[in-house]
Amino acid sequence: MVLVGAGPGEADLITAAGAYWLARADCVVYDRLVDPSLPARAPDGAELIFVGKAAGRAELSQRRINELLIEKARACGCVVRLKGGDPLIFGRGGEEARALAEAGIPFRIVPGVTAAAAAAACAGIPLTERGLSSAVVMVTGHEDPSKAESAVDFDALSRMDTVVFYMGVGKLASLAERLIAAGRSGETPAAVVERAAMPGQRTITGTLATLADLADRAGVKPPAVVIVGPTVACREKLVWMEKLPLFARTVLVTRPRHQADELRRLLMEHGARVVLSPAVEIRPPEDYSPLDEALGRLGETDWLVLTSVNGVEQVFSRLAAAGRDTRALGGVRVAAIGSATAEALGARGVVPDLVPEPYTTAALAKAMTADGVMADSRVLLARSQQAGEEPAAALRSVGAEVADVVAYRTCHAESLADEAMEALVGGLVDWITFTSASTVDGFCRQASSAGVEGALVGAKLAAIGPVTAEALRGRGLAPAAVAEEHTAAGLVRAMISAESGR
Repeated sequence: MVLVGAGPGEADLITAAGAYWLARADCVVYDRLVDPSLPARAPDGAELIFVGKAAGRAELSQRRINELLIEKARACGCVVRLKGGDPLIFGRGGEEARALAEAGIPFRIVPGVTAAAAAAACAGIPLTERGLSSAVVMVTGHEDPSKAESAVDFDALSRMDTVVFYMGVGKLASLAERLIAAGRSGETPAAVVERAAMPGQRTITGTLATLADLADRAGVKPPAVVIVGPTVACREKLVWMEKLPLFARTVLVTRPRHQADELRRLLMEHGARVVLSPAVEIRPPEDYSPLDEALGRLGETDWLVLTSVNGVEQVFSRLAAAGRDTRALGGVRVAAIGSATAEALGARGVVPDLVPEPYTTAALAKAMTADGVMADSRVLLARSQQAGEEPAAALRSVGAEVADVVAYRTCHAESLADEAMEALVGGLVDWITFTSASTVDGFCRQASSAGVEGALVGAKLAAIGPVTAEALRGRGLAPAAVAEEHTAAGLVRAMISAESGR
């Protein structure tokens, strides 16, 4: 059993150790403060158990959670208890560890980034600062109601440089009154950070005397952290998250999940909340024989043309299955459509001889005809089944002898991801990204089936290139951003330009 601190908000704030254990889990038990994408990082087939609050059901009691952890620890190989923030800071991790110990269950605890540290960092508020604050105290604003009296010493708190209240939004006025009554000046700078380290983060600043009223008028809701102390005034110069170009934007990514990581990271780096909802799935061809036979004739081939990362993966996978490696490409010139395809080749030790610009089949055919290269050249084109005859036709039109084989299939995913459906229904999606014509078709089918077609009108649409943009226009949808460079980075740049009005 491993008790893992998931960190607050952004999924990537989980520690490397936490991610390591999550990737080994046979069962994951997680609560409502855990980023929804984190449990999905467990291996395929792992059991995922949600024990937080959800519509139509009450939150499980701590006693029942303890019993569940013991049951699963005895039945499964590696059980990960994933808790928001740090397990031992107002997370009841100590109670769970004690229950495991009493049941004779071996366990380890992986610490996590706690909400106080994350809220302060993301809001631009140092918890300590030379000359301003030499001490920090973290306090729960929601004590056990069964206790006869409060264990919080407000007289002592009033003398602390920086005080951080967890779970204190509902009692903010009372907490402020008690601190002031204990001697803390009502003019002390104070802030409440809502949804810390999440794209919807919001920071309200004021003084100890005014913050409760300001937070109430702003409609601040949990989860939120309250910070009281002179360092709050540093935020005026240190604020950074709200300046990110995609801050507070929710972006739905329709790319296949195993290919979405680069785009997801780039969007998050620029402040966006990313919701993954694959519109297509990449599957093997129905029959590998044509591809295997063509690869077996590489010695008779002049050019190998790869149109995508998926094609690269399939070609090298089939070479490996036949006991071969990159040496099979000796004497074969390689052309790649797109920088991502070129990078995938580079990762396998192959530097493509040709990467045309723009990243299209027509540009490839034109580039390959330079100096008469294409005259009677024998070309192996490994492509998606959905690419149709156009790529081969473009190459044959300039004199190539083309072996046109299907390396993989692009199939429509059945339905929208639950998180995407919730965001679309709630009108929370600002952008929807499309990285191919097939993602346009697949997402439109999903949206129609779910009855949320209107979401495509309400959100801004981003296309990775002209072909994808044309697929949107063919459905009567106008892209708000079209990447000039047909890559994930180019797509994000186009979105940022659209946001800034350039």
